[in-house]
Amino acid sequence: MNSYKTINIVGGGTTGLTTALILRKRFPYIKINLIKSEKIGILGVGEGATEHWNEFARYCDLSFIDIIKECDATVKIAIVYENFTKQKYAHCVTDVLNNQTKISQYYAGYAYHIINNHNPLNLAPPNILNSTISEDHFKNKQPPCNQFHFNTFKLNEYLTKICEKRNITIFTDDVEEVILNENGYIKKVKSKHNEYDGDFFIDCTGFKKLLISKLGGTWNSYNKYLKMNEAIAFPTGDTDEYPIYTTITAMNNGWMWRTPVWGRWGNGYVFDNNYMNAEEAKREVESFLKHKIEIFKNIKFDPGCLNKTWIKNCLALGLSASFVEPLEASTISVSISQAFLFIHLFENYNETDIEEYNIKTNHIMENIRDFVFLHYLTKKDNTEFWKKVNTLEMPDSLKIKMNKWKYRLPIEDDFQETKYYVFWPQNFINIMYGLDLFNKENIKKEYLSYSQEFRKAVEDLIKHEKTTYNKYTIKHKEYLKLIRNNFLHYGQRSNY
Repeated sequence: MNSYKTINIVGGGTTGLTTALILRKRFPYIKINLIKSEKIGILGVGEGATEHWNEFARYCDLSFIDIIKECDATVKIAIVYENFTKQKYAHCVTDVLNNQTKISQYYAGYAYHIINNHNPLNLAPPNILNSTISEDHFKNKQPPCNQFHFNTFKLNEYLTKICEKRNITIFTDDVEEVILNENGYIKKVKSKHNEYDGDFFIDCTGFKKLLISKLGGTWNSYNKYLKMNEAIAFPTGDTDEYPIYTTITAMNNGWMWRTPVWGRWGNGYVFDNNYMNAEEAKREVESFLKHKIEIFKNIKFDPGCLNKTWIKNCLALGLSASFVEPLEASTISVSISQAFLFIHLFENYNETDIEEYNIKTNHIMENIRDFVFLHYLTKKDNTEFWKKVNTLEMPDSLKIKMNKWKYRLPIEDDFQETKYYVFWPQNFINIMYGLDLFNKENIKKEYLSYSQEFRKAVEDLIKHEKTTYNKYTIKHKEYLKLIRNNFLHYGQRSNY
């Protein structure tokens, strides 16, 4: 058993709380303290997660029903992009295309849609646009999604309650000082009135990087490739119905997100402040929405990551370690992925393990950077900002992949550096198809090289899947009401 007896997590946001629960599940005998500040606010205007949230929830035995009820959560099955191209497109990874129509590494179902010039929205199930839930989810008691939109205030309260139930000690305090020992390891952290000794420390202090900054590490900025550097966030009122997707709309100098949560919407405009300021962004949003808004948060950031997120006895996670931009809701996902990687290396770790962790984390961040950059390979040129975006240099790691994908679909072997990547071939295929980046003649040659029997089986499965959506008759908001009024009781438990 590891000689480490106490882990102190400094920071009580989503990253700190999810990390505490992952550590508690993996290390039941280690004392885990979480020190959270009342001075640091929560964004609180709606937050989205990817399927990595489902991995976390299963591992930590969290109930699907409780998440819906206690976090004012709504179902998220896709991201729908508007105004990036002439037609809308969706980023949606479904079982029928991701699993059943795949042979070895070849994503045959996607190829079928591409070579037939189907509307990019066809990659998503038909119930996406009318926001309905299948009757089968009631009869078979199966959750309809593995992603959510959350009210971040309620999510924080829920996760805090679970942490307290699982013997994670939570202190409300403001850490101001980091004390190192003679070997440069963190010995303790201090507030005005308290000291917190520990064997290992996790920095979840956000952009302050309060702990990890004492141990070194440099910030690798991505601003050469990604130009977003500021955002305004704002809530809007409730609506009669909720979509089951996040909406991303290209604006004059960036893009706007809209996420429904129970009782209201969370929204934001992410932009390049070389072309506009927050007040100008506000006016553009008001013109687009045709009503006034109040800015809840104004955030400036430099997209990038630390070159080393694990140094000595300190690990940085969340905004302390990295931030790209919220285009694909990667912030929670990367924290969860890194926490899972960490728990496999922590026991009896040495410098080799730390080096391995840092190398893999850098690959994870390059994967996110490249995926976000891909979204900007659009032909938009209606403003100076979009004209500038069209001239940006592509990262070498993405350039190498795109040269391969001129001739074939992406495959898993293109993503071999770590199993903890956030985005995989099917994610890249969704965006590339939506932006019309494939050479369809090459994709057609690839698809037709498979046997006629295999192609027929793929096409029959896709057609059959489309017919099943006739059962999708319950509107999203009605489904949420049934859960919130205790008419549905099924949960989601771990088999780990």
